[in-house]
Amino acid sequence: MITDQDGAKVISILGNDYTIKAPAGQEQTLMDAVAMLKSALFETKRSYPTLIGDRLLVLAALNLCSRQIELKQQHAQALSRYEDKVSATVEVIEKVIAQG
Repeated sequence: MITDQDGAKVISILGNDYTIKAPAGQEQTLMDAVAMLKSALFETKRSYPTLIGDRLLVLAALNLCSRQIELKQQHAQALSRYEDKVSATVEVIEKVIAQG
């Protein structure tokens, strides 16, 4: 990976170079995203060795999107459980205060 004067990064994905500049303070996020995409491409290529180019990239991107959707659903479920627990705790506290 190469950094030029204005902070733009040159990254290589599937043999193509892309110049990308992250917003200030988001440089590490960009690097993490590049690493995640490269890892997904590697995993996808290992599972489907005949895929190349755009097909490989699209399948890897779909796999990443699928994982993101699953994580989003898990987060929503966990948040709902925590909200239920907080509501139940608030009810208990209100009953104790009302009795006292």
